[in-house]
Amino acid sequence: MSMELDVFVGNTTILDDEVYKLWLDGYTVNDAVRARAEGGVLQRFDASVEVLHSDTMDQFRTFQMCERLLHCPSKLANQLLFQIPPQRQAVLIERYYTFDNALARELLGKKLSKGTKKDLDDVSAKTGIALKSCRRQFDNFKRVFKAVEELRGPLVENIQHHFLLSDRLARDYAAIVFFANSRFETGKRKLQYLSFQDLAFCARQLISYWTVGAVDHFQEDMDVDLEKEFLHDLKDLKILITDKDLLDQHKSLVCAALRGKIKVFNEMEASFKNLSRALVHIAAKLTHTKDVRDLFIDLVEKFIEPCRSDRWSVGDLRLFLTHYTSTAHKLDSFRHVAIWDRYMGVIKSCILKMYHD
Repeated sequence: MSMELDVFVGNTTILDDEVYKLWLDGYTVNDAVRARAEGGVLQRFDASVEVLHSDTMDQFRTFQMCERLLHCPSKLANQLLFQIPPQRQAVLIERYYTFDNALARELLGKKLSKGTKKDLDDVSAKTGIALKSCRRQFDNFKRVFKAVEELRGPLVENIQHHFLLSDRLARDYAAIVFFANSRFETGKRKLQYLSFQDLAFCARQLISYWTVGAVDHFQEDMDVDLEKEFLHDLKDLKILITDKDLLDQHKSLVCAALRGKIKVFNEMEASFKNLSRALVHIAAKLTHTKDVRDLFIDLVEKFIEPCRSDRWSVGDLRLFLTHYTSTAHKLDSFRHVAIWDRYMGVIKSCILKMYHD
């Protein structure tokens, strides 16, 4: 009885970037061989299909054995089974944890539970991402969330420390963790135009200015939970709309600053009180968990859509929000400037990021 064996002998582990991508994308060995062959690898190396299949299968086997180490990236540097240079380790880790924005957008704000994982078949069909890849990326989201949700210290730094990711990728994971913790509503039809990066930008603003860690770097869960005292203090902003004299004075100051500077001045003047009431009402309701979760849908329905209907340009909107915020400082009986600036700084940034088709 004869047997044929393919044997690969070496010291440094050879890892092909192209094959790694195919493996990460959820290809089977046969599909990966077909894709490599169509890419011209047989002609480049004057190889047979049998050799290509054997090489692909060996690479896939190596990646599968490395995968348990990639779940805890710090172990990759300390193991002796695979001789992988540090710079290659960094590439393997970064690419393993890189995710598709389309998938992240579908999962953003949802609980990272078994129930959500069961729905990945539908997500795969909707996004065109292979189910195997969807599951890997979902497991990565959940793994990072579980590792850092209770840790003390800055969220991005904790993610970088435990998973050895680049600053950019760690910040994107921080947004996913933040949304999964706060469960913001992102699935409504009116919010579907927003991309993952739109919402990740907003998450970074909230983390930087509204969380406990924004004011106290020694608190636990500092970058995950919104500061309750700040949210409670936002109720004090209601004076801007309940005091008629203050509301009229605020409108007068904004109109004086914007006259001749924006194309939609007449529309702004006519809708000023409604827009101001919308922004202040959103602030005053943030003491309730449900209203925190509805923050983005409220911004779209109560502020962005009215501005869209009046055909405000982004430039007009930026000028309005800038002067709307700064002129409040000139209101004699308004005593909550610090809270106002902290609130409007984030709201302005988020609105400008979300104001597009």
